[in-house]
Amino acid sequence: MRSPRLLVLGVLLLPVLLAGCSGSEDTVDPDTAASRLDTAAAALGEAERLDFSIAIDGRLPSGVQGLESAKGFGNRTPAFEGDVKVSTGGTSLTVETVSVDGQVWVKFPFSTDFLTIVPTEYGAPDPATLIGLPDQGVVSLLSEVEVSKTSQERDGETVLTAISGSVPGELVAALIPSADPDADVKVVVRLTDDDEVHDLTLTGVFYPGTDEVTYVVTVAASDESPTIEAPIRTGGA
Repeated sequence: MRSPRLLVLGVLLLPVLLAGCSGSEDTVDPDTAASRLDTAAAALGEAERLDFSIAIDGRLPSGVQGLESAKGFGNRTPAFEGDVKVSTGGTSLTVETVSVDGQVWVKFPFSTDFLTIVPTEYGAPDPATLIGLPDQGVVSLLSEVEVSKTSQERDGETVLTAISGSVPGELVAALIPSADPDADVKVVVRLTDDDEVHDLTLTGVFYPGTDEVTYVVTVAASDESPTIEAPIRTGGA
């Protein structure tokens, strides 16, 4: 038969063990969290090159033409080079993409040449806008988060601080034109102990007449060359 003392000790320790497994909330006060976000934004803002990705968590609403994912790198001119995946005409399409000087070129899977396009016609933003100038782009949202709570989370062996809050829809709409400018966007930013962005999650009304969708963004400074040039062979409008 177990000792009553051991049973009492087990009952007392159970909440602590459960908290360690599920994460603990409100470990950082809002002012400190905002300061850490500013630190993260400043470090990324100074970087000449950013490795960047954005992907929908789940699926786009039925019948919506829009962005599924983008992955590549960019510089702060701003410019972007990588692959962009969009949903259009009921199918998913991945295209090589280069965006320089406000012009977007894509190479479709069935083509050998780059064509110029207007990305909003495909329900997608200009990926270079997401990179932005040093004080713009997705990184600029970090300093605009209205913090509501914080918590500790784990990603494998890495302990992260998750900072939850919201940003004004008009700021997001400047980056993703199809977003509702009048509806706040929920944000969760996960930071490492060194105040580096592990990832950030944006949840809001990104497409008119639909429910909320969630995008997960990763962004990191890189020491590699940030040079991005327009394709030599182009066609289209």
